[in-house]
Amino acid sequence: MDQSLVAALRARGVDVITATEAAMLGSSDSEQLDYATGQGRVLYTFNRGDFYRLHTQYLTESKSHRGIILAPQQRYSIGEQLRQILELISGKTSEQIENNVEFIKG
Repeated sequence: MDQSLVAALRARGVDVITATEAAMLGSSDSEQLDYATGQGRVLYTFNRGDFYRLHTQYLTESKSHRGIILAPQQRYSIGEQLRQILELISGKTSEQIENNVEFIKG
């Protein structure tokens, strides 16, 4: 995650932790989703295919996660990502995001 986006989210009161800060960089996708779930966090990623597949696997196995936000790789500016993330989290409750996949879109 771009540090400018992290800083902008934090400046707006969003509790953000990156994979690097969590010492999860290099961990498998499944390990990262398990970590986010254990921490009660929604996961934001550009890795749409793998994490959508993991979401489906979780549902099939009756496992839960706190939510996944998927964005297309490098398609949006930092400002546009920020706007859409803030719009998404202000418009939905944590219960509405839990066990769902949300998409950053234009």
